[in-house]
Amino acid sequence: MRLTAEPAFVLHTRPWRETSLLVEVLSEQHGRMGIVARGVQGPKRHVLRAALQPLQWIRFDAVHRGELARLVSAEALDAAPRLTGDAMLAAFYLNELTLRLSPRGDPQPELYGAYAAARERLRAGESLAWTLRRFERDLLDVLGVGLDWGHDAHGPVNPAARYRIDPEEGPQRVLSDRGHGDRSHAATGRALLALAADTAPSPEDLASLRRPMREVISHHLGPRGLRSWELIGEMSRVGRAAPPQAD
Repeated sequence: MRLTAEPAFVLHTRPWRETSLLVEVLSEQHGRMGIVARGVQGPKRHVLRAALQPLQWIRFDAVHRGELARLVSAEALDAAPRLTGDAMLAAFYLNELTLRLSPRGDPQPELYGAYAAARERLRAGESLAWTLRRFERDLLDVLGVGLDWGHDAHGPVNPAARYRIDPEEGPQRVLSDRGHGDRSHAATGRALLALAADTAPSPEDLASLRRPMREVISHHLGPRGLRSWELIGEMSRVGRAAPPQAD
Protein backbone atom coordinates (compact mmCIF):
# COMPACT_ATOMS: atom_id res chain seq x y z
CA MET A 1 0.00 0.00 0.00
CA ARG A 2 1.30 3.43 -0.93
CA LEU A 3 0.57 6.38 1.34
CA THR A 4 0.61 9.82 -0.25
CA ALA A 5 0.64 13.20 1.49
CA GLU A 6 -0.36 11.62 4.81
CA PRO A 7 -0.40 14.07 7.76
CA ALA A 8 1.15 12.79 10.98
CA PHE A 9 2.83 13.77 14.22
CA VAL A 10 6.25 12.34 15.06
CA LEU A 11 6.22 10.55 18.42
CA HIS A 12 9.67 8.99 18.60
CA THR A 13 12.82 8.61 16.50
CA ARG A 14 15.81 6.35 17.03
CA PRO A 15 18.80 5.22 14.95
CA TRP A 16 18.25 2.13 12.85
CA ARG A 17 21.24 0.35 11.36
CA GLU A 18 24.07 2.63 10.18
CA THR A 19 22.45 5.47 8.26
CA SER A 20 18.72 5.11 8.87
CA LEU A 21 16.08 6.03 11.42
CA LEU A 22 13.09 4.17 12.82
CA VAL A 23 10.33 6.73 13.26
CA GLU A 24 7.07 6.22 15.15
CA VAL A 25 4.28 8.54 14.00
CA LEU A 26 0.62 9.12 14.77
CA SER A 27 -0.99 9.51 11.36
CA GLU A 28 -4.39 10.98 10.65
CA GLN A 29 -5.85 8.13 8.60
CA HIS A 30 -3.82 5.07 9.63
CA GLY A 31 -3.16 5.54 13.34
CA ARG A 32 0.23 4.82 14.85
CA MET A 33 2.82 3.62 12.36
CA GLY A 34 6.46 2.56 12.36
CA ILE A 35 8.40 3.98 9.42
CA VAL A 36 11.95 3.24 8.32
CA ALA A 37 13.70 6.34 6.93
CA ARG A 38 16.73 5.06 5.03
CA GLY A 39 19.94 6.98 4.41
CA VAL A 40 19.06 10.11 6.41
CA GLN A 41 22.31 10.46 8.35
CA GLY A 42 24.33 12.13 5.59
CA PRO A 43 25.31 15.84 5.67
CA LYS A 44 22.82 16.73 2.94
CA ARG A 45 19.80 15.24 4.71
CA HIS A 46 19.58 17.63 7.69
CA VAL A 47 16.27 19.10 6.49
CA LEU A 48 14.69 15.65 6.43
CA ARG A 49 16.18 14.74 9.82
CA ALA A 50 14.77 17.94 11.30
CA ALA A 51 11.32 17.03 9.97
CA LEU A 52 11.51 13.66 11.70
CA GLN A 53 12.07 14.95 15.25
CA PRO A 54 9.53 14.24 18.01
CA LEU A 55 6.56 16.64 18.23
CA GLN A 56 6.97 17.68 14.59
CA TRP A 57 3.88 17.80 12.35
CA ILE A 58 4.72 16.35 8.95
CA ARG A 59 3.27 15.24 5.64
CA PHE A 60 4.87 12.08 4.26
CA ASP A 61 4.81 9.57 1.42
CA ALA A 62 5.60 5.95 2.21
CA VAL A 63 5.20 2.40 0.99
CA HIS A 64 3.62 0.17 3.63
CA ARG A 65 4.37 -3.54 3.50
CA GLY A 66 4.25 -5.70 6.61
CA GLU A 67 4.81 -4.20 10.04
CA LEU A 68 6.96 -1.25 8.98
CA ALA A 69 6.53 1.29 6.20
CA ARG A 70 9.40 2.63 4.08
CA LEU A 71 9.62 6.39 3.93
CA VAL A 72 9.74 7.94 0.46
CA SER A 73 9.61 11.62 1.44
CA ALA A 74 8.57 13.89 4.30
CA GLU A 75 8.23 17.59 4.93
CA ALA A 76 7.45 19.65 8.00
CA LEU A 77 4.05 21.35 7.99
CA ASP A 78 4.90 23.86 10.71
CA ALA A 79 7.55 24.66 13.28
CA ALA A 80 7.36 22.31 16.23
CA PRO A 81 6.69 23.97 19.61
CA ARG A 82 9.92 25.24 21.21
CA LEU A 83 9.66 23.86 24.74
CA THR A 84 11.95 23.83 27.74
CA GLY A 85 11.85 22.62 31.33
CA ASP A 86 8.56 21.22 32.59
CA ALA A 87 6.84 21.81 29.23
CA MET A 88 9.45 19.69 27.45
CA LEU A 89 8.99 16.93 30.02
CA ALA A 90 5.21 17.16 29.53
CA ALA A 91 5.68 16.74 25.77
CA PHE A 92 7.89 13.69 26.40
CA TYR A 93 5.12 12.23 28.57
CA LEU A 94 2.50 12.99 25.91
CA ASN A 95 4.51 11.19 23.23
CA GLU A 96 5.49 8.26 25.42
CA LEU A 97 1.93 7.69 26.60
CA THR A 98 0.61 7.75 23.03
CA LEU A 99 3.35 5.42 21.90
CA ARG A 100 2.72 2.91 24.69
CA LEU A 101 -1.06 2.79 24.65
CA SER A 102 -2.14 3.32 21.04
CA PRO A 103 -1.83 0.18 18.90
CA ARG A 104 -0.13 0.23 15.53
CA GLY A 105 -2.28 0.20 12.43
CA ASP A 106 -5.55 1.18 14.14
CA PRO A 107 -7.04 4.32 12.52
CA GLN A 108 -7.88 6.75 15.33
CA PRO A 109 -8.72 10.20 13.91
CA GLU A 110 -10.11 11.27 17.30
CA LEU A 111 -6.74 10.58 18.94
CA TYR A 112 -4.98 12.48 16.17
CA GLY A 113 -7.24 15.46 16.91
CA ALA A 114 -6.71 15.20 20.67
CA TYR A 115 -2.94 15.06 20.21
CA ALA A 116 -3.03 18.08 17.89
CA ALA A 117 -5.02 20.06 20.47
CA ALA A 118 -2.65 19.10 23.33
CA ARG A 119 0.37 20.04 21.21
CA GLU A 120 -1.05 23.50 20.56
CA ARG A 121 -1.83 23.98 24.25
CA LEU A 122 1.81 23.21 25.04
CA ARG A 123 2.88 25.74 22.42
CA ALA A 124 0.55 28.37 23.89
CA GLY A 125 1.89 27.87 27.41
CA GLU A 126 -1.44 26.75 28.86
CA SER A 127 -1.63 24.84 32.15
CA LEU A 128 0.49 21.71 31.79
CA ALA A 129 -1.52 19.74 34.33
CA TRP A 130 -4.86 20.56 32.70
CA THR A 131 -3.46 19.86 29.23
CA LEU A 132 -2.27 16.41 30.29
CA ARG A 133 -5.37 15.46 32.26
CA ARG A 134 -7.57 16.32 29.26
CA PHE A 135 -5.36 14.29 26.94
CA GLU A 136 -5.35 11.29 29.31
CA ARG A 137 -9.14 11.44 29.42
CA ASP A 138 -9.42 11.66 25.63
CA LEU A 139 -6.89 8.88 25.06
CA LEU A 140 -8.82 6.52 27.35
CA ASP A 141 -12.02 7.37 25.47
CA VAL A 142 -10.45 6.63 22.09
CA LEU A 143 -9.07 3.32 23.33
CA GLY A 144 -12.54 2.28 24.47
CA VAL A 145 -11.73 2.28 28.20
CA GLY A 146 -12.99 5.75 29.06
CA LEU A 147 -14.96 6.41 32.23
CA ASP A 148 -17.99 8.42 33.27
CA TRP A 149 -16.18 11.05 35.29
CA GLY A 150 -19.37 12.74 36.48
CA HIS A 151 -21.09 9.71 38.05
CA ASP A 152 -20.35 6.94 40.49
CA ALA A 153 -22.35 3.75 41.05
CA HIS A 154 -25.00 5.66 43.01
CA GLY A 155 -25.54 8.70 40.81
CA PRO A 156 -23.96 12.07 40.11
CA VAL A 157 -20.61 12.85 41.71
CA ASN A 158 -20.87 15.01 44.83
CA PRO A 159 -18.66 18.09 44.38
CA ALA A 160 -17.95 18.20 48.12
CA ALA A 161 -16.81 14.56 48.34
CA ARG A 162 -13.57 12.82 47.38
CA TYR A 163 -13.19 9.86 45.05
CA ARG A 164 -10.71 7.21 44.06
CA ILE A 165 -10.95 6.10 40.44
CA ASP A 166 -11.35 2.43 39.69
CA PRO A 167 -9.85 1.78 36.22
CA GLU A 168 -12.82 -0.37 35.24
CA GLU A 169 -15.72 1.08 37.21
CA GLY A 170 -14.90 4.78 37.45
CA PRO A 171 -15.26 7.11 40.46
CA GLN A 172 -15.77 5.50 43.87
CA ARG A 173 -16.45 7.70 46.85
CA VAL A 174 -13.84 7.63 49.61
CA LEU A 175 -15.37 7.71 53.06
CA SER A 176 -13.74 9.31 56.06
CA ASP A 177 -14.06 6.11 58.09
CA ARG A 178 -10.87 4.15 58.70
CA GLY A 179 -10.36 1.37 56.17
CA HIS A 180 -12.00 3.18 53.28
CA GLY A 181 -8.91 4.79 51.80
CA ASP A 182 -6.84 7.91 52.10
CA ARG A 183 -8.90 10.97 51.22
CA SER A 184 -5.79 13.10 50.75
CA HIS A 185 -4.81 10.95 47.74
CA ALA A 186 -8.28 11.03 46.17
CA ALA A 187 -9.72 13.36 43.56
CA THR A 188 -12.21 15.98 44.61
CA GLY A 189 -15.72 15.72 43.24
CA ARG A 190 -15.30 19.24 41.85
CA ALA A 191 -12.26 18.09 39.85
CA LEU A 192 -14.11 15.11 38.39
CA LEU A 193 -17.09 17.23 37.40
CA ALA A 194 -14.74 19.74 35.76
CA LEU A 195 -13.04 16.93 33.83
CA ALA A 196 -16.43 15.62 32.71
CA ALA A 197 -17.49 19.09 31.56
CA ASP A 198 -14.08 19.97 30.07
CA THR A 199 -13.95 23.06 32.28
CA ALA A 200 -10.70 23.93 34.03
CA PRO A 201 -10.92 23.32 37.81
CA SER A 202 -9.18 25.37 40.47
CA PRO A 203 -5.45 24.63 40.95
CA GLU A 204 -6.17 22.75 44.18
CA ASP A 205 -8.84 20.56 42.59
CA LEU A 206 -6.71 20.01 39.50
CA ALA A 207 -3.79 18.82 41.65
CA SER A 208 -6.07 16.22 43.24
CA LEU A 209 -6.51 14.48 39.86
CA ARG A 210 -2.83 13.68 39.37
CA ARG A 211 -2.43 10.58 41.52
CA PRO A 212 -5.82 8.95 40.74
CA MET A 213 -5.29 9.46 36.99
CA ARG A 214 -1.80 8.03 37.25
CA GLU A 215 -3.22 4.91 38.87
CA VAL A 216 -5.70 4.50 36.01
CA ILE A 217 -2.97 4.95 33.40
CA SER A 218 -0.71 2.49 35.26
CA HIS A 219 -3.47 -0.11 35.14
CA HIS A 220 -3.61 0.07 31.37
CA LEU A 221 0.16 0.20 30.92
CA GLY A 222 0.72 -3.00 32.84
CA PRO A 223 3.81 -3.76 34.96
CA ARG A 224 6.21 -1.56 32.99
CA GLY A 225 5.83 2.13 33.79
CA LEU A 226 6.89 5.14 31.80
CA ARG A 227 10.38 6.58 31.40
CA SER A 228 8.93 10.06 31.90
CA TRP A 229 7.75 9.03 35.37
CA GLU A 230 11.25 7.74 36.13
CA LEU A 231 12.75 11.06 35.04
CA ILE A 232 10.49 12.96 37.41
CA GLY A 233 11.55 10.67 40.25
CA GLU A 234 15.22 11.12 39.39
CA MET A 235 14.85 14.90 39.32
CA SER A 236 13.24 14.77 42.75
CA ARG A 237 16.02 12.59 44.20
CA VAL A 238 18.79 14.94 43.08
CA GLY A 239 17.16 17.82 44.88
CA ARG A 240 14.74 19.35 42.43
CA ALA A 241 11.08 19.24 43.37
CA ALA A 242 9.23 16.94 41.00
CA PRO A 243 6.96 19.03 38.81
CA PRO A 244 3.44 17.87 39.65
CA GLN A 245 2.05 19.27 36.40
CA ALA A 246 4.41 17.37 34.09
CA ASP A 247 2.92 13.89 34.38
